[in-house]
Amino acid sequence: MLLCLAIFAQGLYAAEPAPGPLLNKGQPVDWWFVFKLNSKGFPGCAGTAERICTFGGNTQDYKLYSQQFAYASNNDPVLRQGSGCVGDTVNDPLGATFDQIYNGAYNYVVWNDQFYGDPEIKFKGCGSTSCASPWGHAKGALAWNDAGEGFVLQVTTPSWPASGSSRQPRKTDGNTLGCVKDDDVEVSQHFFSVKLGKDDVVAVLKGLQNASVVTDPKNPQIVRNGGPRDIQTLVSALGQRSASKAVTKVKLSSGVVLISKPSQLQVPPWQMVSALLGGPSLRVASWWAHPTIPSTSAATPVRCWDKSLKAKPGAVEIATTGAWAGRSIGLKGGLGPDFNHAKIGVTTSGNFNYVILGDMNQQGALSPAGKSTCASSQNGRGGLFYVLDDAKLFADVSSLIKGDSAPVGK
Repeated sequence: MLLCLAIFAQGLYAAEPAPGPLLNKGQPVDWWFVFKLNSKGFPGCAGTAERICTFGGNTQDYKLYSQQFAYASNNDPVLRQGSGCVGDTVNDPLGATFDQIYNGAYNYVVWNDQFYGDPEIKFKGCGSTSCASPWGHAKGALAWNDAGEGFVLQVTTPSWPASGSSRQPRKTDGNTLGCVKDDDVEVSQHFFSVKLGKDDVVAVLKGLQNASVVTDPKNPQIVRNGGPRDIQTLVSALGQRSASKAVTKVKLSSGVVLISKPSQLQVPPWQMVSALLGGPSLRVASWWAHPTIPSTSAATPVRCWDKSLKAKPGAVEIATTGAWAGRSIGLKGGLGPDFNHAKIGVTTSGNFNYVILGDMNQQGALSPAGKSTCASSQNGRGGLFYVLDDAKLFADVSSLIKGDSAPVGK
């Protein structure tokens, strides 16, 4: 009798299965990567697909948009053309994975430095549309069950997602990619999701706190706190600006390496990543716009630096064009159909097969000059980077961003 009661109690209080990255509904993977193409070469959705706004909102009459995409996962790390409209249904990696948060009953945190007023963020340094330095330049969502197991979703889109639950919808806008008022699908974007154990969720939350991400634990639209006590404590401490100057680097149980840059570490972001990886050269495609950080060689002086970064950075080459499916794609930052807001990089020297997926643009300063200080733009902001070591994905992402480069600065 006592054994039966024990088994019943265990079942009653057992945590529901953990959410995780999905390629489509019912197809779990350990990680996936999505590159949403820009609207010049790949307008609209793939084939005859049309947007249906599964997670709320109305189809927007954007002048230009693209929800065509390429994707890969740990099960098949070769980049392949996706079908449909990315993020719009449960039949693509982004939509299927987000659906677990929005239409599930999991715990979640959503963060975005550009919520565009819904939800309203009343923190110092935040305006009606966005939050500026020293708040982190980061966007994404984290979901976990009551055992503390789940996944993280890195996104690069302003104003999406901005709600973690269909029971707490946005009040003034939609919450489906392609169905929000801001045309955040005109330019290229990237998305990444990786499965997390309980210790990984703790590591990600510590990284988010270190990077000063914009969220509000008191607002149920973007935070549902629960699960293990240590996780709840970390979640409750989010939404504050970190005073840390210490970059963190930790390997998750999946083998993916997580790097967290704090805002107070006022260094050029991608040179910092190179140094933390031991100094390999990188090729980077990000929102490369004013104030631009030029391409650098290993010999380029970087005076905005910190002695805690013991290795010197290798060369960092800024990609300005790439190619997909035989078509050239623009990779500069800016508003227009041939521009890019993804933040992706690959190693180009040494015996490495690293693919780096970041939150941060290559904007700021290498050295203080005139009105430019070491706190300029992204130097003075926080953000996360995920580093994957996969030869097949590396080869395809290298090809995706292969093309012209910004000149090397002095």
